[in-house]
Amino acid sequence: MNPILEHLTGLHTLTDDVIAMDFLMNAKSGVRNYAMAVTECATPEVREILMKQLGEAINSHEKITDYMMQRGLYHPYHIQEQIQLDLKNIQTAMNIPS
Repeated sequence: MNPILEHLTGLHTLTDDVIAMDFLMNAKSGVRNYAMAVTECATPEVREILMKQLGEAINSHEKITDYMMQRGLYHPYHIQEQIQLDLKNIQTAMNIPS
């Protein structure tokens, strides 16, 4: 997006870490939804398709997690570092104009 438009719309404050965390949360939601759908299947054929989709969703989640960890955007094994990063992301989100 054009830097002027980003500034006018408030999107200039959306940093890579905020966008990546949103992507990770959506991936987690997808995994959870596919897992629940598998338990509700009426036919083996549908279950097989959903299991394949679940596997792909898990792989996507892993890739996003690895990406974020490599760039220091996610600290799943260091809770204090993650809390500080989350607080920073919250502050960034709160500063986006409505």
